[in-house]
Amino acid sequence: MLTSLPNLLTLSRIVVIPLVIATFYVEGAWSQWLACGLFVAAAVTDWFDGWLARRSNQVSAFGRFLDPIADKLLVAAVLFMLVAFDRLGPVALLPALVILLREILVSGLREFLAEVRVGMPVTRLAKWKTGFQMVALPVLLVGDSGPAWLPVREIGEVALWAAALLTLVTGWDYLQSGLKHLRGPLPEHKDAKAHEAR
Repeated sequence: MLTSLPNLLTLSRIVVIPLVIATFYVEGAWSQWLACGLFVAAAVTDWFDGWLARRSNQVSAFGRFLDPIADKLLVAAVLFMLVAFDRLGPVALLPALVILLREILVSGLREFLAEVRVGMPVTRLAKWKTGFQMVALPVLLVGDSGPAWLPVREIGEVALWAAALLTLVTGWDYLQSGLKHLRGPLPEHKDAKAHEAR
C-alpha cells in the first residue's frame, strides 16, 4: 500500500518541504510566488489523497499515520521560515506560536489516546481552522511580492489570527474530550518502563 496513489500524494507533501524552504534563500519575487504555488499544490493533495483513498477503498494504516504528520511538518516548516526571515510582523508571531503549540499538544494527546484505544476524530471546527491556515500561509509566502495595491501581508496575518483563535478553541475541545481518559489509570503495557523513562 506504500506505493498506492493516495500514499504517494501524502509523501509528496513531505518531499515539497525542502523545496519550499529553498525558495527562502533565493532572491526575487518569483521565488515567493513559487513557494506559494508549491504550498497550494501540497494543500490540494491533502484534500485529494483522502478523497481518493476513500473512493478507491485504499485507506491504509500507513496513510492514516503519515497524513497528519505530513500536514504538521509542512505547516511548521513554513511558519518557522517566515519567522526566521522576518516575514511576519511582531504581532503575528503570537498566532504562529499558538498554532505550533497546539499541534504539539494535540499530537501528544493523540499518542496517549491511541494507547488506550480511543479515537479522536477531526471536528468541523478543526476543518475550518485548517482552511484559514491554508489560506494564510500561501498569502504570507507571497508577502510583499504581491500586487502593490493589495495589503497581501496584512491579509495573511489576519487569516493567521483567525486560524490561531480557532486553534485555541479546537485545542481546548480536544483536551476536554481527552481529560476523562487522562484522569484514569494507565493501561497495562509491556513497554511501560520505557514510557516512564521518557
